[in-house]
Amino acid sequence: MGFNRIISTILLVALGVVSSSCSIIRGYRADGLDGPGIFSFEHHVHDTVPNGDQVFQFKMAESRADWIDTLHFYNEPPHCINQTFPEALANKSETQGIMIIQNDTIVYELYRGDFTGDSMATIFSVSKSITSLLCGIAIDEGYIESIHDPVTKYLPELKGKDPRWEKLTVNYLLNMFSGLDFRDEYEFNIKALKTVNAIARLNYGHNLVRQIKGLKFRCDPGTSFRYESMTTAILGVVIERATGRHYGEYLSEKVWKPLQMESVALINIDSPKHHVGHAFGGITCTLKDLAKIGRLYLNNGMWDGKRIVSEEWIHQTTDFRPKSSYRYSWYDVRFEGFKTGQYPGFYAIGIYNQVLYINPHKKLIMVRMGADNIGWATIPEVFEQLSDLWP
Repeated sequence: MGFNRIISTILLVALGVVSSSCSIIRGYRADGLDGPGIFSFEHHVHDTVPNGDQVFQFKMAESRADWIDTLHFYNEPPHCINQTFPEALANKSETQGIMIIQNDTIVYELYRGDFTGDSMATIFSVSKSITSLLCGIAIDEGYIESIHDPVTKYLPELKGKDPRWEKLTVNYLLNMFSGLDFRDEYEFNIKALKTVNAIARLNYGHNLVRQIKGLKFRCDPGTSFRYESMTTAILGVVIERATGRHYGEYLSEKVWKPLQMESVALINIDSPKHHVGHAFGGITCTLKDLAKIGRLYLNNGMWDGKRIVSEEWIHQTTDFRPKSSYRYSWYDVRFEGFKTGQYPGFYAIGIYNQVLYINPHKKLIMVRMGADNIGWATIPEVFEQLSDLWP
């Protein structure tokens, strides 16, 4: 596959069309043929998201919950593979780290190599769920008046380009009903050059707002669900414009410092000149600090007696309905038709199966960082099965 991609790139150069695909070339130079990895943030322009002077630390259980390793997990027919927890999540899926927390206590950890709960890793599209949180905070503070505000209220330069921009609301951005003609396509081939270049430009381009201004619609906003990173990228720009702050600055002020994170975070930006945060997938942090986002949701937006985001926002986010299992950039475990227990949880997920799983009924937070996902294991499904078996 790698050799074919090299040949395709050479052919594009020979055809003289690589000038329209410079973002693909920039991506290749930054991350190689396999694209970004969880440790490639060092190759990207990014902001630091400072933490504060006060640090919250989860307690450590007196003994590790080794009983988890004796359980067996399965997937749906026809395969029905039966594996232990370490087999399902570590040996077959390039898991770097897993942390399970109940009642503010770390009860289980599993790591690969030198990776620990304090290791930095990019969480990719889990960032979308954190962007949703920032949106809720911005609404609470009055920077965004309503989820029904049109995007053009915050990006007035889009007015007059297409009347559908006036119909595109914050609500549609949160729920992936933008109607934009954009697709998250990562498999490089000549036929999909335009689509691949668009996602490469999103990740490696130097001017995100200029790319947004050039977008087209495939249908009216609100009429069709399609998961696409550009939708959350626009939401990030809305938040930056509404608050008058860079993404990393607002994230630090409203989340990283109040939640007493142990480490700084990072957020990729398009360029130092334009300084737009990659709200769709550019956050890098530790397992321990990502778990604190879960703790905030478990406590309905409160953090040790302080309101971080409204309880209403948390309820709106997690009020899943049978036909709306993706809501406010979070997933219900029934999204993929998983077999669920009596008390299903919800989760955020990124490529390579970076997962933040939350089960309010069992007071559980489960976090997984991975470098790949090559086994059968669907991480949220395994976490859901474990939650159902939890005593």
